[in-house]
Amino acid sequence: MPSYSAAPGAPIWFDLMTSDVDRATEFYGSLFGWDCEEPTADFGGYRNFTINGSRVAGMMPMPGSETEPTNVWAVYFRSDDAAATTEAVGAAGGTVIVPPMPVGDMGTMAVYIDPAGGAFGAWQPGTHPGFVERGEVGTPYWFDEMSMDYAASTAFYPKVFGWDLEAVPNADGGPSGYSQVMIDGEGTAGIMDAAAMLGEGHPSFWQVYITVADVAATLAKATELGGSVLMPPDDTPYGVLAAFKDPMGAAICIATPPAEM
Repeated sequence: MPSYSAAPGAPIWFDLMTSDVDRATEFYGSLFGWDCEEPTADFGGYRNFTINGSRVAGMMPMPGSETEPTNVWAVYFRSDDAAATTEAVGAAGGTVIVPPMPVGDMGTMAVYIDPAGGAFGAWQPGTHPGFVERGEVGTPYWFDEMSMDYAASTAFYPKVFGWDLEAVPNADGGPSGYSQVMIDGEGTAGIMDAAAMLGEGHPSFWQVYITVADVAATLAKATELGGSVLMPPDDTPYGVLAAFKDPMGAAICIATPPAEM
């Protein structure tokens, strides 16, 4: 039985836009143990990464461009009505980049920009349920937005997805600038006030953490395979966290959960 089924509004999928699908396939396969399905011509060469026999993430070749390509991971949230979600995005001050688009019988996708400038997507599942494992090695651990306008982000997403946001206090009991997304009483994602951390001119962005058995060893292997460290291992109450870029420049995070989890 699947160990994870996304509730409405919860993270359901994430995928990579890359300038080198062959190298990305080799890199993530070596790093996370992901296999890669053969691409289908019907969907522009889109591929699915798999682990434990189930789809875990996607990958799309970068379309040709005269400018330097932006290699990036994107995060999608479950919608049971992509048209209604799109209306809600517009009403809440977001921007529609890709309106609802059927992807065969697999589902319907849409892509937006929130008022803080962060890109995100919606996935209305058909035969493709998104990822079905979470918290196991090689599968997603956490998702959060590094927001350059925390107030705008925390006002926007509850209107679109009906999220309850729970502010996480700092060690002194005051505001920490981080809100946890609560769905059916469970934390499923977060929003961080990242303006001071990222500095002026940096875009807001959603990021995914992949569960690994040993953050330091995984980070060392990522650099050995041609990646570069963005954040060295950080031992937090939520686990050991780190971030790196793959050889093409796409950023992704890794985490080892706390021992008591």
